[in-house]
Amino acid sequence: MSSSRVGFRFFNNSRAAFRNFRQNGSKGFRFSSSEASAAGVEQTTFQRLWNSPVGVKTVHFWAPVMKWSLVIAGISDLSRPAEKLSLTQNLALTATGAIWTRWCFIIKPRNILLATVNFFLGCTGLVQVTRIFLWRRSQEGSAAEAAKHMAEDTAGSAKGVVESVESKVKPSQ
Repeated sequence: MSSSRVGFRFFNNSRAAFRNFRQNGSKGFRFSSSEASAAGVEQTTFQRLWNSPVGVKTVHFWAPVMKWSLVIAGISDLSRPAEKLSLTQNLALTATGAIWTRWCFIIKPRNILLATVNFFLGCTGLVQVTRIFLWRRSQEGSAAEAAKHMAEDTAGSAKGVVESVESKVKPSQ
């Protein structure tokens, strides 16, 4: 019986919101918590989450939620041997995590959820790069040789990607 009341309240609130939308015209469907506070309406935690600029009904919420799968995949790679890990992939994850963590604090609305997932993505990538480095150092005997070979591998991969793209972009003559 209480579930029908919840549905009825949702229905009534939806009707009121639609009425406000029609009356206000260009203001749109979004209600911020500041508008509700100004009107003297106290919002529940769920309503604040729902109406937030980074709330559940926006891409600012769902993109970070889906990006956690990359972090989980990186953590599951901890069980793989270091020689089977991709250096370029983990460098890319580290760089992506670092760059986007910083960017999340600059953009408006500031998205802490996205910054958190990017921070952990960068940390996961950094741990894997460190594992690769330590494995190569144990194989080659010195840290300098391991770093040199890692740099050569990364540069070789980048050149391979550039050549591949150039061959596909070149017009046929």
